[in-house]
Amino acid sequence: MILSMLSKSRSGRGALRGLAIVALLLVWLTLAGLGGSSIGRLSEVQENDTASFLPQGAESTRAGELAREFSDDEVLPALLVVEADGELAPDQVGRVQAFAERIGQIEIGEGTTIGDLLLGPPVAIPSQDGQAMLVTLSLDAVQANEQLGEERVLNLVVTELRTAAADELAGDGLSVWVTGPAGAIADLVEAFGGIDSLLLLVALAVVFVILVLVYRSPSLPFTVLFTSLFALAAAALAVYELAKAGALVLNGQSQGILFILVVGAATDYSLLIVARYREELRRAESPYTAMGRALRASVEPVAASAGTVIAGLLCLLLSDLSSNSSLGPVAAIGIAAAFLASMTLLPALLLIGGRFARYVFWPRVPRPVDAGLDTAGGTGDETLEHLEARSGLWGRVSRLIGRHPRRVWLVTAGVLLLATVWVPTLQADGTSETDIFLTEVESVAGEEVLAQHFDAGQVQPITVVADEADLDTVVDAAAGVDGVLSAQATTEASAAGGPPVPDAPPLVVDGRVLVEVVTEASSDSQEATVVVEDLREAVHAAADGALVGGPAAERLDTQITSARDLRVIVPTVLAVILIVLVFLLRSIVAPVLIVMANLLSFGATLGIGALVFNHVLGFPGADASVPLYAFVFLVALGIDYSIFLMTRVREESLRHGTREGVRRGLSVTGGVITSAGVVLAATFGALAVLPLLFLVQLAFLVALGVLIDTLVVRTLLVPGLVHELGRASWWPWASKIED
Repeated sequence: MILSMLSKSRSGRGALRGLAIVALLLVWLTLAGLGGSSIGRLSEVQENDTASFLPQGAESTRAGELAREFSDDEVLPALLVVEADGELAPDQVGRVQAFAERIGQIEIGEGTTIGDLLLGPPVAIPSQDGQAMLVTLSLDAVQANEQLGEERVLNLVVTELRTAAADELAGDGLSVWVTGPAGAIADLVEAFGGIDSLLLLVALAVVFVILVLVYRSPSLPFTVLFTSLFALAAAALAVYELAKAGALVLNGQSQGILFILVVGAATDYSLLIVARYREELRRAESPYTAMGRALRASVEPVAASAGTVIAGLLCLLLSDLSSNSSLGPVAAIGIAAAFLASMTLLPALLLIGGRFARYVFWPRVPRPVDAGLDTAGGTGDETLEHLEARSGLWGRVSRLIGRHPRRVWLVTAGVLLLATVWVPTLQADGTSETDIFLTEVESVAGEEVLAQHFDAGQVQPITVVADEADLDTVVDAAAGVDGVLSAQATTEASAAGGPPVPDAPPLVVDGRVLVEVVTEASSDSQEATVVVEDLREAVHAAADGALVGGPAAERLDTQITSARDLRVIVPTVLAVILIVLVFLLRSIVAPVLIVMANLLSFGATLGIGALVFNHVLGFPGADASVPLYAFVFLVALGIDYSIFLMTRVREESLRHGTREGVRRGLSVTGGVITSAGVVLAATFGALAVLPLLFLVQLAFLVALGVLIDTLVVRTLLVPGLVHELGRASWWPWASKIED
């Protein structure tokens, strides 16, 4: 409908076109008004609980369900660690004990005190070396969630507790930290709090600078930027309502990726459409005619690009981790909003000036000087030499491809293959919770001090649920595992939060007992997950049906599930993308070449990433989901640039033959595709402003991979291969195309 309106003759259609533009602008203004507030409210519907991401069949999930039968309370510990310069003096011990007694009176707002959320009084425990004290707070996670939302309450509790402890205890030889699971969650929430403002501002600023350099126009960058912002508002509105209704799960990582994807994709699509519109303005007097032609030429590659990315992202629904599977629809909604905005809002904004619309490109206003070349679009009868001469750098690259296609693609493929050699060195088995922060945070510092003076594994021990008859066997098997300090059955007193009673009988529920296994390593460390692996092997051999759970086990199951997702989702994404490319390019050979080239690009990206992470930045490892996320984004998004190129190559090949079509397509699209790649790389790079290991690694890999796809694969490898093969690239449907 829009295309037909734009391509009608001038007579009697001016008013109708004007009404269509106004209607489109009103629709998008309404969406922006409704969705603008949703951008800032997305954090209200986030779910960042790792345990809730696991599948129901995971051993830690099943163990957790049975373990809850032994206690009516869901405990989340907060730990106050106090360390002295030397040995604690009696008056210092007294100060800590007095503060522990007053903790329950600390207000956290809205008429609520910390005491309202405690399952029992805080307990102050001195260390064996006499140099530190530990105050444990057992927070009622269920009560916190019912009152104000668990993460918000925990943030308030930790913030107020840190403030009060610093005011009353710090100084005079004492240092204090609030850590434990509650402290880590509070620090994580604070880190993700930058998503709503800092991340978006950085991404938009980077895109704006690039657009100014590309267009050198005072108005066009704002036009493209407004398109991206309106698309983000529409996506945020849909995601917020769906997350609020429980139809999908949104976490902090998904929210950050959503922002980046929408801004980057909407800008990329806009760049392609604007470039084709400028090209058509050199052939048509009417901006409406030029826009109609531009949209007809752009809709197929842009729709194919968006469809490919959406299809690839929706493959994440196959993941057994809800944090991964939920990212699929969240990101797909963002891509759909970017596509709709670029195909409807952008043309309306560009045509709002009517017959003066071409002046949006001022001061470099395109004139219809080439109207005699070809009124139907394309590069027409313009000679290849003239086209390459006026295409600058990309014309020179085109001539290089024409002279030495085999040498170009062989050298390029060889360099990429060399980079893949380091892929096995990528340490993606998982990291400790304390390693996810790249800046100093109190929970990590406190955890280090805690480990120096106390048995860190006591905070959240590994739990084993077994039949009552197997109790002694399970305890003996657990105690014999390396890294285990103790294994003891839960009693009625300990289940109620009281101190252990010597020789008390174990608590039995439905014929089962609960064994708490204390490890040397903290439950949030990678070392604890290794202990869980050994513990499961020992316990399963000792007692059939025994289940091992707890936070450390949840981390292990998350890593196991991530490895399974990688094996399942990677081939599925490749198959889906290959099918889309076959239908788009009407060929089998060319899509296979593109997919193989992008796989090689992905391998090179991981190899370079491993070198940088291990030897330059000194990262402790990578989250198990990093390779999966990097693959989905790089393959789905990286293929975009080959799609943009090859759709134009096919268009030109139908007129001039494959080899000349490759050179023409590369010359015409080189500048705009490179700009699009740089924009997407820069927007993903903006994720690095959030000081979290996972996001920094993902930002580096995707930004690097997009640049490799843009500057190497699309520029040299794919054109060289297609030029080498000629007409065979379009097999088996190549009857209308010559070499």
